[in-house]
Amino acid sequence: MTIKRALLSVSDKTGLADFARHLVAHGVELISTGGTKKMLEDEKIPVIDVAEVTGFPEIMDGRVKTLHPKIHGGLLGRRDSDSHKSAMRIHQISNIDLLVSNLYPFVATVKSGADYDTIIENIDIGGPAMIRAAAKNHAAVTVIVDPDDYDKVVEELAQNGEVPLKARQRFAAKAYARTAAYDAAISTWFAETLEFDEIPYRSFSGKLDQVMRYGENPHQWAAFYKDGSDRVGVATAEQIQGKALSYNNINDTDAAFELVSEFDPSEQAAVAIIKHANPSGVGLGENLVEAYEKALRCDKDSAFGGIVALNREIDADVAEQIIKVFTEVIIAPSATPQALAIFETKKNLRLLLTGGLTDTKADGLTVKSVSGGLLVQSRDNKNVADCELNVVTKRQPTAQELADLKVAAIVAKHVKSNAVIYTKDGATVGIGAGQMKRVDSSNIAHRKSKDAAKAIKQKGALTEGSVVASDAFFPFADGLIAAVDAGATAVIQPGGSIRDDEVIAAADEAGIAMIFTGMRHFRH
Repeated sequence: MTIKRALLSVSDKTGLADFARHLVAHGVELISTGGTKKMLEDEKIPVIDVAEVTGFPEIMDGRVKTLHPKIHGGLLGRRDSDSHKSAMRIHQISNIDLLVSNLYPFVATVKSGADYDTIIENIDIGGPAMIRAAAKNHAAVTVIVDPDDYDKVVEELAQNGEVPLKARQRFAAKAYARTAAYDAAISTWFAETLEFDEIPYRSFSGKLDQVMRYGENPHQWAAFYKDGSDRVGVATAEQIQGKALSYNNINDTDAAFELVSEFDPSEQAAVAIIKHANPSGVGLGENLVEAYEKALRCDKDSAFGGIVALNREIDADVAEQIIKVFTEVIIAPSATPQALAIFETKKNLRLLLTGGLTDTKADGLTVKSVSGGLLVQSRDNKNVADCELNVVTKRQPTAQELADLKVAAIVAKHVKSNAVIYTKDGATVGIGAGQMKRVDSSNIAHRKSKDAAKAIKQKGALTEGSVVASDAFFPFADGLIAAVDAGATAVIQPGGSIRDDEVIAAADEAGIAMIFTGMRHFRH
């Protein structure tokens, strides 16, 4: 369809002047509104005020300017309908063949900390109405909602003198996706502002960042969409080097960074090594080298091809240690120039720098798809520090045991259920994850700790003299007894089982200390 008349009404004016010049060069008549019209006039580009087209001035502080039959009729009128053409002649409505609109900056206004009334004023009404109208009539109208698409239109006009149907269809699909995302942002803001958790309809949106080679498996399509949140993490990180991140890379790296961000870098260095979204080892220390060595010791075999997350700036010393083991991704707040030079020797190593740690206390929602629906819940943004600890055994934990119990409880929050975590001296020494029976998680962690001890030529198991955390209550005493057999001297768990008395009695009989937190951390 030849473009003879275009309506330009945008908030983001990036690239618009050059685009408008190309349109004029192709003989396109331009109509515009408000600030867009002024910008075009300042650029000496011929443009007609929308008020001249409608015969009606902008009113109500610009709230009403394009909501008019001469605009919407020009966008919606079917070129192949005699009745539509007749109506347009009778009411002196001219076709609009191209619409360029990219909406008021609602999300940016919210992020700026603006007050309620200012945010309300940045809800665009005329823009979405025109976009939807133009997209519906894509058989005749081209609709552009993204400045990145200006060059595509210019190219089509240069090559074909028009925008072909297939391109108009894709632009229309993008337009509806844009208005859907825009409305989703508004409804989400209302729900959060009004604390309206049970809002009857929920919308979630994101902007395409990357199409991946495949998803979890090679036969699955996958892409990464960013939701525009400022929360520090994988989505906001700068990739310094390495291949494009895969679906599994992003999933695992997010899990690693969420875990390591639980530990205050001013108090202790922390390193988490993740494999298949579960930690293979977590270590704390005076410095990153000490923390990394502790994390690696827990399960060196599983660390191969894993993700390493650090809570402090990466220095050369820890960088030299990390590159000794094949690693897929490293994520940290920052890295020294010396560390960057070391990583450059491993061209395929993906390095992400975030500029800070993620806010593990932030509110928000998590979404999981199921057949025919979505499961939505608030983020698990609490940990053991938010709990009232209740020692339920005769023996109290020592100061060292208590410190290690808290570390174990934090790590357990980030391990797939059923999770049982052994820690000692600020490091995991055994991790059991994702088992159907909690006692199996205890036993797996113990067995792996024996393998880890053998690797460093230590007799017995690393779990000897350790403490243990469970993400949920022990339903029977067998899981706790397995932990005692592994060498644990203290336990931390939520409590709440109908057999708590039985489990407490088993702990007292073994002479160990046990704490109830009252807070479960299932992770599926």
